[in-house]
Amino acid sequence: MTPNAYNLLLAALAMVVLTFVVSLRMLYSRVQEMRQKRLHPQKAATSKTMAANLENIQAADNYRNLFETPVLFYALVACAVAAAYAPPWLVIGAWCYFGLRVVHTIIHCTYNNVMHRLAAFAIGFVLLLGLWIAFVLTLPNRVLL
Repeated sequence: MTPNAYNLLLAALAMVVLTFVVSLRMLYSRVQEMRQKRLHPQKAATSKTMAANLENIQAADNYRNLFETPVLFYALVACAVAAAYAPPWLVIGAWCYFGLRVVHTIIHCTYNNVMHRLAAFAIGFVLLLGLWIAFVLTLPNRVLL
């Protein structure tokens, strides 16, 4: 494995760690709120009953977000590693995308300003789209055969 491919995998691993961190924060905040409100766990059996009973849902919302566009990030990393094509610009772009997801998560799980969160999401989305387009357009011919 080339150093670039390895660094690309590290960016994906960092995204996995971020997802686990958010899931732990979500669990902690749910348990805390349920204890404070003295809610039986069955009151959180479905998303509908949870929404009716819990107010602190930012971490849960962010957790769901980490399974939306980041899936395309994981697919890009997998394709790049499988094709043995990980140019330096892709590694840099992957780490920038990860950084933007961290910013998005921090905003979402703390002060939750929608416009700030949207900016981080939109920049990350455009970056990911650009990475995919550049990846497809620059794939060496030997990979496509």
